[in-house]
Amino acid sequence: MGVIYGYFAAADDDDAVRAVVREDGELIATGYDGFDVNGADPVTDLLPAEALLTGRTAEAVCADPRHGHQIAMLDDGEVLCLTLTDALRDALANADRAVLPEVAREWAASDVFWTPPDPEGLAEFLNRAADLASRAVARGHRLYCWICV
Repeated sequence: MGVIYGYFAAADDDDAVRAVVREDGELIATGYDGFDVNGADPVTDLLPAEALLTGRTAEAVCADPRHGHQIAMLDDGEVLCLTLTDALRDALANADRAVLPEVAREWAASDVFWTPPDPEGLAEFLNRAADLASRAVARGHRLYCWICV
């Protein structure tokens, strides 16, 4: 089984930690707005997409303190929870959905993937992420990713 990534919205970092470090016996992020994928690492894979969507350089994205900041870890690193930048959340929320397929094509052509992915799959991911980001902005929430290996 591969790595699973769960993108979700939470009120703040403490709330996001509670989504991952469950004391109620529920699965990770149960009750939180989000979706799971088998790819799309938030630190490496999303970097070109974030640069394309926000207009920031990769260096500027990496310098953002919320870019992939670890806020929780379980089971010696088998489960992590990382922050996503507010700039990415806002860019996704405000993105013209008609341009996301082009962003996906440019993202697919970047050098972050071992093998070139299907741009349509990346466009679907971006649309789901944009929907999540829109709901997060409306609620005043931030975006996060839990990773399970």
